Amino acid sequence: MSIWDYANPKRFMTTSGLLLPWVSGLAAALVLGGLAWGFFFTGDDYKQGSTVKIIYLHVPAAMLGIGAWFMMLAGSLIWLIRRHHVSALAARAAAPVGMTFTLIGLVTGAIWGQPMWGTWWAWDPRLTAFLILFLFYLGYQALWAAIEDPDTAADLTSVLCIVGSVFAFLSRYAVLFWNQGLHQGASLSVAGGSEVSGVYAWPLVTCITGFFLLFVALVFLRTRMHIRLRRVRALMARERLA
Repeated sequence: MSIWDYANPKRFMTTSGLLLPWVSGLAAALVLGGLAWGFFFTGDDYKQGSTVKIIYLHVPAAMLGIGAWFMMLAGSLIWLIRRHHVSALAARAAAPVGMTFTLIGLVTGAIWGQPMWGTWWAWDPRLTAFLILFLFYLGYQALWAAIEDPDTAADLTSVLCIVGSVFAFLSRYAVLFWNQGLHQGASLSVAGGSEVSGVYAWPLVTCITGFFLLFVALVFLRTRMHIRLRRVRALMARERLA
């Protein structure tokens, strides 16, 4: 079986319906367990005090705000190249979820930054790119809502997604290009190394995994919703022609 078989709406509905309860349950367990572990069973940092514990919300939210856009980019490229409707609908489904995580990242970052930097906001390259990414999320959804024809909307939002990926990239890597920024580098890195003390790292990894699975569950739910809406519109169009 090819991965492209899951671009078939019927097969996607069947597979996602089977996976959704398991993904949702595991997401709930990891999010609640990770937050409880982090907030109640780790001590205060010697520099930041209890403020450091906002890391368990801020880092997963920021990672998923950026990661969701790259997931949308993948779906958009698949739509433009192969014209699979499920990929376009999945990209659309991910947008409000990614936007919510981006907003959480901005708000928790401001709350964390105020005692650390002495200001709620700074025009740091990484923060600015992240704010612009949030605005792209708003524009992406507004464009979907403004265009009646779904294929045309998918085409134009896919182009917008490609452009917005520049700011998603800068949100992740701006600290490598502009050393004068206030924001630190990556808290956790696949390449090795960590900005997070060991006592906070494992609860953080648990939260990141849980929030990622929550993102997957929400995208499944919203994609299924959009597929159903598309079917309803198709049936209504046939009835009008009959």
